Amino acid sequence: MTLHYYADKNADTVLIQPVDEHDLAEIENEVAEIKKLTSVGFQLIAVEVEDWNRELSPWEAPAVFGNEGFGSGAADTLTEILKLCSDKSKTYYIGGYSLAGLFALWAAFQTDVFSGVAAASPSVWFPDFVGYMKENKIKCDTVYLSLGDKEEKTKNAVMSKVGDCIREGYEWLTGQGIHCVLEWNKGGHFKEPALRTAKGFAWVMRRR
Repeated sequence: MTLHYYADKNADTVLIQPVDEHDLAEIENEVAEIKKLTSVGFQLIAVEVEDWNRELSPWEAPAVFGNEGFGSGAADTLTEILKLCSDKSKTYYIGGYSLAGLFALWAAFQTDVFSGVAAASPSVWFPDFVGYMKENKIKCDTVYLSLGDKEEKTKNAVMSKVGDCIREGYEWLTGQGIHCVLEWNKGGHFKEPALRTAKGFAWVMRRR
């Protein structure tokens, strides 16, 4: 994985986001939007992953589109990310879009390093994920969730469950006393991912 650094490298607030090349093309816009939405100084570390479906998946699952299934590389990816969080004087948040949003949410069940999670349009349709949430304890107290209002209107049988899954996950988190919001954005999954992710990061930073 390759690391890309943005904004203020000396800031006490560190945002960590797994990204692919499409995210990187928009990351400057995302950083600018976060700066618009909050006055908190921050550094953003974009962690570029090479094999999206393998490196961000918590366990193996069959393909839901095309032929590429999901691996179980999330644990290894998180191990590398935690190496970026060694300075105890700083506050760390993790976030991401789509499968990276799911990874960020899963990561908060593994470690208490992160003060908040920004899961924008997360792939919570991922097989058994909501069940996993309910059977385990999340280790941070601030979670931002969002979804596009057209995302569940897909003909893909697995992905069409995303709306029900995120509502169920949101209800469970709030029932656990977590500071959680579920924001609905206009449009489908591929509309303005950088702006949606920026809103998530800004919300969790403001909650602190």
